[in-house]
Amino acid sequence: MNRRHDVFFNQLENYRGYLLKVLGNITEEEAEIIPKGFKNNIRWNAGHVFVEQYMWIKNVTREEADVPTEFDEWFGWGSSPDNFTAETPSLEELRMLLKEQPAKIRYTYGERLDETFEPTEMWDLQTIEQVLIYTLFHEGMHLQTILDIKKCMDS
Repeated sequence: MNRRHDVFFNQLENYRGYLLKVLGNITEEEAEIIPKGFKNNIRWNAGHVFVEQYMWIKNVTREEADVPTEFDEWFGWGSSPDNFTAETPSLEELRMLLKEQPAKIRYTYGERLDETFEPTEMWDLQTIEQVLIYTLFHEGMHLQTILDIKKCMDS
C-alpha cells in the first residue's frame, strides 16, 4: 500500500473516531428519540453510516457486501426507525461495528483503492477510493445530524 493510501486510511480511522466519541456520550434511550423536525433518530443515523459505506462500495464494485441484508432494510436509504425489529442492532452493537469497519475495509479493499470500475447509472464514481472519499463526506453529514439531535435533546 502506498503512502497516500496509508494517509487516507488514517484519516478514515480518525474521522470514525470522532463519530465514535460522540456516540459514546449517548445513551440507548437517547438514541431512540426523534425530536420534532427530524425523521430519524441517532441509532438510525449510526446504522446508516455503517451500512451505506458498504452499499456504496457494492454499488461501484458490483460485489456482494459483507453485511446482512436486514441492515439495508433497517438503515438503508429511504428506511426509518419504523423498520426496526427486535433484531435491529442496539446503539452499543452499532458502535462496535463502526469501530471495526475501517480496519475491515482497509483489509478487504486496501490494495484495490485505485482499481477502476465502470460507472453506474446513478454515480460517476469509478474507484473504491472515490467511493470512500464520498462516504467520509456522507459520514460528516450524519455526524452533524447526530449532533443536532443531541442538541435538541439537551435544550
